[in-house]
Amino acid sequence: MPQMAPINWLILFMFFFSMFYLIMNLLYFNFMKNMKNKISFKNNVKNYNKLI
Repeated sequence: MPQMAPINWLILFMFFFSMFYLIMNLLYFNFMKNMKNKISFKNNVKNYNKLI
């Protein structure tokens, strides 16, 4: 098994860290959008109930 240079490990680490960062950002923003939509929907229902 050939040994890898430290710079290769650094590149692999940066690549996986950047992929992890992008995936976590996508999941976080999608979750926040879904939560905001649910909250706004609940608020709209409450407002309609008050109007009725």
